[in-house]
Amino acid sequence: MKENDLMKAVGFFEGLPIEAADSFVDSEIPIQPLEPHDLLVQVKAVSVNPVDTKLRQKSKKTEQLTILGFDAIGEVVDIGSEVTAFKVGDRVFYAGTTKRAGSNQEYQRVDERIAASAPASLSDAEVAALPLTSLTAYELLFEKFGLLPKENGNQGKTILVINGAGGVGSILTQLAKWSGMTVYATASQAKFDWLKDHGVDHPLNYHEDLKVELNKLGIETIDYAAVLFDVKPYFELLTELITPFGHLGTIVEFEGSVDIKQLKNKSISFDWEYMFAKTDNDYQIESQGKILAKIAELIDQGKLTTTLWQNYDTGINADNLRKATAEVESGHTQGKIVISGAFNGN
Repeated sequence: MKENDLMKAVGFFEGLPIEAADSFVDSEIPIQPLEPHDLLVQVKAVSVNPVDTKLRQKSKKTEQLTILGFDAIGEVVDIGSEVTAFKVGDRVFYAGTTKRAGSNQEYQRVDERIAASAPASLSDAEVAALPLTSLTAYELLFEKFGLLPKENGNQGKTILVINGAGGVGSILTQLAKWSGMTVYATASQAKFDWLKDHGVDHPLNYHEDLKVELNKLGIETIDYAAVLFDVKPYFELLTELITPFGHLGTIVEFEGSVDIKQLKNKSISFDWEYMFAKTDNDYQIESQGKILAKIAELIDQGKLTTTLWQNYDTGINADNLRKATAEVESGHTQGKIVISGAFNGN
């Protein structure tokens, strides 16, 4: 493929409800020129994240096609003039950036510093489930919480994960377990087997009183809490449960405010994690490529497993993207939903 050649893409011109026939459309756009550190990747599989739905819903009507997608695996078909880490033919995975068109296009430009060689032991669909959520989980645990990114490096420490069966939760629980923590996580009882398969020692039914559920297990305090959901309904309880000098982290925006001064007397840290903070601000972006390389290593060693739940394997097209996005918006999924195959395929 050459610059300005046409490629297939899936996007939208207006943030319509997902039920609308043109909430996503199949289209063609020109390939853009590479910057010095760019890879041009032929995309093989993508996944849908909650951030995709939020950005689409907020989008105003435009004349230019908006292309989302923040997870991809594919093959390098061209490289920029200063690329050193990869070559044509390499199989790579990455989470992209909000500053460029996303992975829902046939050929995507991505900075080599935020990509890594894909795990050899997984299929394309299994890999596409991992990048954004793995980066989010790793950064929250090992950069914001300050835990040791080492096997069994945090033995004796406990973590409570709210929404443990979601995309981020399903990899965060595995990383926490790998690092030696005792892992408690909430989900519906129907998802308890999924939790146990993804590193959770003690599943907790989110329909029940959380404090009572923990007390049944003899647990009165928790060292770390990762709230992968609206933190407000849990804030009062967690200020009580978290140990002095513990950490409360979240990844989800919430309406209104919380009384953060309640954390002061126990010196509890409140940690925000936003995976795009690095690429949005050009801050240590190379660390994301290194994190993904570590994730790939752990996958191939059998220490972690994919979080793939469902794969629409009949092609990356508007119809499949609508279906997958509708499932994500329903809030009843577990793990990740992936779309794979040829672009605009049926």
